[in-house]
Amino acid sequence: MESTPLAKRTKFSAADLVFPAVFTALIAVCAWISIPLGPVPFTLQTLAVLLCGGLLGVRRSMYAMLVYTALGAIGVPVFSGFSSGLASPSSGFVVGFIFTALVTALITQRFGHSFPVLLIAMLLGDISCYLFGIPWFMTLYFQTKGPISLGSTLAACVIPFIIPDLCKIVLAAFLTNRLIKPMQRLFRK
Repeated sequence: MESTPLAKRTKFSAADLVFPAVFTALIAVCAWISIPLGPVPFTLQTLAVLLCGGLLGVRRSMYAMLVYTALGAIGVPVFSGFSSGLASPSSGFVVGFIFTALVTALITQRFGHSFPVLLIAMLLGDISCYLFGIPWFMTLYFQTKGPISLGSTLAACVIPFIIPDLCKIVLAAFLTNRLIKPMQRLFRK
């Protein structure tokens, strides 16, 4: 059996530490830019999460998303409204951001960073967030306030966000398309 030094087994670069940390901070700052719209506020978090998935790739975006979610889960006020914790009905969307970044990164890793691919990847990533966040919202809402219908949940958590999310997807796709080559050069250094 051949022994491999630890340095050869773990291939972490400075980019593996720095870029996820920068995006974790960016997502937190974008979460703090918040407009209350009922039970789920409008924030710029989605924009930062989409950029994270589009620019950092699978591994680095997962580092950023897991650190961000863990920070909020342990009580650091990185979520919208300077909040933390995963016990509110809307916190399922925060956990869903992990899937947003993952889906976006997986699709762009496989099919590239052209503008049309980015639009599709980010749209599917955003949909995956809703697919996770809606059941979480309904479950925790039921536990704290009583039953809520799917229609009421969609009216509160999806419909008001469709146009803003589409705008964020277009902006994130445009920015990612423009920034991906300089970012990839930085990753090689």
